Amino acid sequence: MKLYLIRHGESLGNLQGKIQGTMDFPLSDLGKQQVDLISSYCENINLDSLYSSDLERAHATATAIGESTGLPVQAWDQIREVHLGPLQGLSRAEIREQYPETVKNSIITSGIEGTETIDELTLRCKTVLWQLQKQHSSDSVALVSHGGFISIFLMYVLVGERWPDFHRPFVIGNTSVTLLEWMDEKEQPYLHYTNRTAHLDTLEAEQHAKKGVL
Repeated sequence: MKLYLIRHGESLGNLQGKIQGTMDFPLSDLGKQQVDLISSYCENINLDSLYSSDLERAHATATAIGESTGLPVQAWDQIREVHLGPLQGLSRAEIREQYPETVKNSIITSGIEGTETIDELTLRCKTVLWQLQKQHSSDSVALVSHGGFISIFLMYVLVGERWPDFHRPFVIGNTSVTLLEWMDEKEQPYLHYTNRTAHLDTLEAEQHAKKGVL
């Protein structure tokens, strides 16, 4: 199985610097441009199935990919973003001020009441991986999801249930692509690349030109 993990385009929440979690935000104008580019990029990937988080920013991204690839979008709540309870809608500065325990600890694993627990996240990762391997062992599959969940899922795939014990080193940019491949479902996967954003190069060049950087 080849598994393409794609983060949604920039949302208004991203633009406003808010921690979104499971709050719904639409795509920003830049996000819509990013989505056009990732959908064109995916035309060159021979995908068999396309899944999306049920949150608007991811589903809108997946819908564009579905239109370019001819694949139906299968909404899947198991790959939605991490639920962050009382932290949602706040900026990182506001979170640090109101919840000082997050200064030295990840907000995802903070254990603050009302946030999704480590056990719940582990179960989600386990469920997603099991279902994918059961239904798509020989397929190429794309999941359109979120930065937090993608980084946790990668850690789970690589180190299993011990993932909270390790630093998550991954940068997962908007519409970035990460590719995992299982040659055999009983073997460990190969990580071909993470955070690939070459499809955004022309957009970034245009933005720099408008700002007089180039």
